[in-house]
Amino acid sequence: MMKIDVSTGIIQGANFHFSPNFDERPRDQEIDLLVVHNISLPPGEFGGKYVHALFSNQLHPDEHEYFKEIAHLKVSSHLFIRRNGELWQFVPLTKRAWHAGTSAFEGKENCNHFSIGIELEGTDDIPYTPQQYEQLAQVTRLLMQYYPITIDRIVGHSDIAPERKTDPGPSFDWQHYKELVNELLMA
Repeated sequence: MMKIDVSTGIIQGANFHFSPNFDERPRDQEIDLLVVHNISLPPGEFGGKYVHALFSNQLHPDEHEYFKEIAHLKVSSHLFIRRNGELWQFVPLTKRAWHAGTSAFEGKENCNHFSIGIELEGTDDIPYTPQQYEQLAQVTRLLMQYYPITIDRIVGHSDIAPERKTDPGPSFDWQHYKELVNELLMA
């Protein structure tokens, strides 16, 4: 059973892979937004080591042509859910991960200040797996127990950065996901 160690911001039950790409949140900043993303490296390929490498600044540009464009980036996410539902954590929830970039929600800029970012291994146009939806719903329920995140404060990257981002894309079934979350909340 997963739970959050509030002193460390680590989810007990998740695999942990340290990312140096984080910093402190602004003082007294309430965490009340959940941002869903997608990622696959190389694009459209699943199951490799490259997401971990990107988030830990160890992506080698000579391993794939696409990596030449992104290897210099300093990015991270709090959590990453693989296609099989495996949960990885890169940044403590209490810290500011670098996942949203230039962004705004309800007039508040820099969503990294007040959000938790979850990357799903996927693309905009390939359906996500049942295991990912199940894990995402479980994690969402857990986060809602510790933070004032409500169902209407769960958004896609495309919602907070519509000029730049399209993820999690049209292949993400928001209705199914939110139904799963609601079922868990009522259980």
